[in-house]
Amino acid sequence: MAEPEALKADDIISITRHFRMQWEEAQQAHVLLYPEGMVTLNGPAAEILTRCREAKSVTQVVEELQQAFPQDDIAADVREFLEDAYANGWICIERAG
Repeated sequence: MAEPEALKADDIISITRHFRMQWEEAQQAHVLLYPEGMVTLNGPAAEILTRCREAKSVTQVVEELQQAFPQDDIAADVREFLEDAYANGWICIERAG
């Protein structure tokens, strides 16, 4: 299986349709549910994926998070997480243009 392409700034991303993100009281955390199981998300992962519930560009997600957390330069960390989420199939992309 080939490596997925790197995300581009203007790619439109959203949570893949067979995943559902929700708060799980028993876990005291946000989770991604899918037919075969569940992924427990830490706080930063939940913050990022919450913004992917609606289709947005990579740039929009990064900018929203940077505005929400202006005290830190988080752009590189957000992009790295999005790359990992894409590689794991948690998010899907639509190429702009």
